[in-house]
Amino acid sequence: MRIGIIAPPWLRIPPSGYGGIESVVDSLAREFAAAGHDVLLAGAEGSTCPVDHVRGLPAQELTCLGANIDELAHSVLAHEALGDVDIIHDHTLAGPLSLHRPPGIPLVTTAHGPLTGAFRTLYRAIAMHAPLIAIARHQAVGAPEVRIRQVIHHGIDAATVPVGSGDGGYACFLGRMHPDKGLHQAIEIAREADVPLRIAARVQGGCECEYFESVIKPLLQPPVEFLGELTAHEKYDLLGGAVALLNPIQWPEPFGMVMIEAMAAGTPVIATLRGAAPEIIEDGSTGFLRSGNRQLAAALRQAESLDRARCRKVTETYFSAERMAEEHLRLFAEVIDHQPGRRGSPVPAS
Repeated sequence: MRIGIIAPPWLRIPPSGYGGIESVVDSLAREFAAAGHDVLLAGAEGSTCPVDHVRGLPAQELTCLGANIDELAHSVLAHEALGDVDIIHDHTLAGPLSLHRPPGIPLVTTAHGPLTGAFRTLYRAIAMHAPLIAIARHQAVGAPEVRIRQVIHHGIDAATVPVGSGDGGYACFLGRMHPDKGLHQAIEIAREADVPLRIAARVQGGCECEYFESVIKPLLQPPVEFLGELTAHEKYDLLGGAVALLNPIQWPEPFGMVMIEAMAAGTPVIATLRGAAPEIIEDGSTGFLRSGNRQLAAALRQAESLDRARCRKVTETYFSAERMAEEHLRLFAEVIDHQPGRRGSPVPAS
């Protein structure tokens, strides 16, 4: 197959630091190419994913992350450049709604955000015209009026992640500087458990800066340490040395890449019972799922009893990038095969 992939326009593929969607796009592009398919990626200027790239897409300011006009312009140019592929996999929100899509080429899109509020309205409209992939069962079940073609969990190439020993004597937190991510709660949990906490988080935009300055910064006293945003290499070093990842999310997060990144490093996850966490974490095996800070603190104190080899094994099998790509390729082949007036028979998916 000739597969066109459209990524959001703000972060490079792969991302140098934070970037869950971009990490997924990078893994998919590499796995599709490794399976023998031709891949053309429309991503942020300067992307280094080792596949063919759409050239000439303007660089977008990271400070404008999420700006509709930037994504709209990016989507129009990307679709213009993908007029000779067999299928387009669009990871933007604007692209699947565009009237500028090349005619006769099927498009599949992935709902990376929550299927709630305005997102539900938009994805319901998208799903009427293009197969929609959900990234967790919880995400799909929560919006029964949105037509979901298939649920495909994210995956990761565990071979790129060094296994850590967890001997650093600390717990860690990774994520955006947003109340939904539960950093305030993570600090309280770590103090309750008497476990040092190392925080790697991006602080960007007015809301994140305000939350950091007013809520988090006053709490940054030993043994709580703020590291800022880390590179991928630094991130995996931090995860590998941690006894556990603290992930007390305060909203129904659609997936949560950080959890499988932690498990790839051999690090169990202590998380709240929200969103997709129960689909990712095996309670009592690869982590603990609890409600309330006191229960989470008690679980953190037990984290060293968990089998780090089991955490790694789960990412090498079910949460592998290869499994994720294979499920996408089977879906792509089905969609192409049922495309009216298709130009030829697709190559069977690997």
